[in-house]
Amino acid sequence: AFNWLTYYGGKFSTSQKRGVFTDQALDILPADYWRYFLIANAPESDDSSFTWEHFTATVNKDLADTLGNFVNRVLSFSKKRFGEEVPAGSEAGEAETRLGEEIAGLLAEYETQMEALQFRKAAAALRALWSAGNSYLEEKAPWLEIKTSPEGAALTLRTAMNLIHLYSVVSEPFIPSSARAMRSAFALAEDTATWVTQDEVRALSFVPSGTPFTVPPVLFAKITDEDLESYKERFGGAPE
Repeated sequence: AFNWLTYYGGKFSTSQKRGVFTDQALDILPADYWRYFLIANAPESDDSSFTWEHFTATVNKDLADTLGNFVNRVLSFSKKRFGEEVPAGSEAGEAETRLGEEIAGLLAEYETQMEALQFRKAAAALRALWSAGNSYLEEKAPWLEIKTSPEGAALTLRTAMNLIHLYSVVSEPFIPSSARAMRSAFALAEDTATWVTQDEVRALSFVPSGTPFTVPPVLFAKITDEDLESYKERFGGAPE
């Protein structure tokens, strides 16, 4: 059982026009935005307060910047430099081995928290999985690597694409529509996986080279300052 979800510390109220309700919420933004925010901020051990500022920061940082931007930049760059199939590149090296071990550990934490129904902690582990991909990409910097080692850059992008597929599988409980969009980017005829094993995570080879792919539309649009102010005006902000 959960505690209460409040609206800026007070009660949601239809009569006082304070708070956003499901029908209105889904008119504004896709369900995955709300689903992720509410699970990640579930009132488990104490009450949680919904504020538009917190909602905006969560969507923009976690969904748009950390996950959505990773997916777009990897697939767009690979398409531009290597075409519309997953590139082969060189054999996995030390960075990929370290990444596999890190991802395996984070996935184990995610699974543990999900099984314990500790949704906030599960969301934190899922965010950490997404962040690990960004850290790997920044470390390898394929936009620089390609100038001196095209084969190395291809390996980096192939590894990152395997992370995208991994994210599509393990993120489904939180963001099912976006997970399907990520997964459908790859033309994998036998892609029926419902979860991933520790060995598969360490190998990061589920999506082989030569697999056709497409760049999906932007997964998560950022909420602008103008959007934020309009939501507060429409649904009420912090009490006076």
